[in-house]
Amino acid sequence: MLKSKWPSLAALAGAQVLALSLWFSATAVVPSLRQSAAIDEFSASLFTSAVQAGFVAGTFLSALFGIADRFDPRRIFTLSALVACAANSLILLVPPSSAAVPLLRLLTGAAMAGIYPVGMKLAATWAKGDLGLLVGILVGALTLGSASPHLFNALGGVDWRMTIGATSVAALASALLINLAGLGPNVAAPRRFHMDAALDAWRSPALRLANLGYLGHMWELYAMWAWIAVFLQASFMASGNGETAATWARLAAFATVGSGALGCLIGGFAADRWGRTRVTMLALATSGSCSLLVGYLFGGAPGPLVALCIVWGISVIADSAQFSASITELSAPERIGTMLTIQTCMGFLLTMISIHLVPWVADRIGWSHAFAVLAPGPLFGIVAMARLRARPEARRLAGGRG
Repeated sequence: MLKSKWPSLAALAGAQVLALSLWFSATAVVPSLRQSAAIDEFSASLFTSAVQAGFVAGTFLSALFGIADRFDPRRIFTLSALVACAANSLILLVPPSSAAVPLLRLLTGAAMAGIYPVGMKLAATWAKGDLGLLVGILVGALTLGSASPHLFNALGGVDWRMTIGATSVAALASALLINLAGLGPNVAAPRRFHMDAALDAWRSPALRLANLGYLGHMWELYAMWAWIAVFLQASFMASGNGETAATWARLAAFATVGSGALGCLIGGFAADRWGRTRVTMLALATSGSCSLLVGYLFGGAPGPLVALCIVWGISVIADSAQFSASITELSAPERIGTMLTIQTCMGFLLTMISIHLVPWVADRIGWSHAFAVLAPGPLFGIVAMARLRARPEARRLAGGRG
């Protein structure tokens, strides 16, 4: 086991990316899956959305029973990665069109509840004036993973069986790698189980406002990530680049989502020095403005559109880690894991609405206005974080910087 800070964090980041490759692979394999198996569009969409639903269910149960705060986070991570590995591997043994596939994807998503928020709690044990940057590094690594399916598809796609097998092996490797990560000096002693602990997320005014800010952020984030490639392809085709529209749209989507890794690092560095509320409000204002402006460039010259999308990609995720860092600083040490878990549960539940809302709007009024429905989320988040900044509890954020 590693005893020092940065080697432990490197092991943690590597383990998280390896385990969560199971989640990222869903988007990459759907085109290949539909070509090789007789499945309809709804069944194909379940291959991805079932993971989201499973994650929401898993985080809810984890928060309800306080699992993240009652056991060694590395043991939770290891067991979750092994369960996810097994569920993902079993997909290779059943017909792709069978009802077993979405059920196995649901189980995979539920296992992620013991990986993503637990990993953030583990990173927080090493924080010493740099919590925003540490969590930002983790979220940045995961952002690159989220972008990778667009690159795979741009390069011609991947065989779905090979992807499923490779990501299962990656999850197995993560279950081993996480045990190299040491616990930092900020780790709290395991606490006794209290069924009502999850309610602290709403009973505490400061925690409630931080969670509301996060919900405003999540309303925009995953809907943008989910549909930016489709939007770009439609725009490129409208501008007369039909023959190469699909390839260039995938590359541009990779650049848009992948650039968010830089946003996570910048956001973490800035928030530790200038305050979490200030940085989150700035990021929300920037990304919300992009969601309103991007439609005006639809069908125009690709250059300005891609440039704006990259600005959007950087700003839309730059604040994400800072909501988690805020929850960490505002929570009782012995309940950090539970509070992070309930935050992600609420956020991902909300994404299941906005992800389906964007194409519904696009079908009715066109892509030039579809992303505008995301703008209320950042505005809502700004109001929540401004109210948090005005509260005395804000002095606990970023070493007193708010």
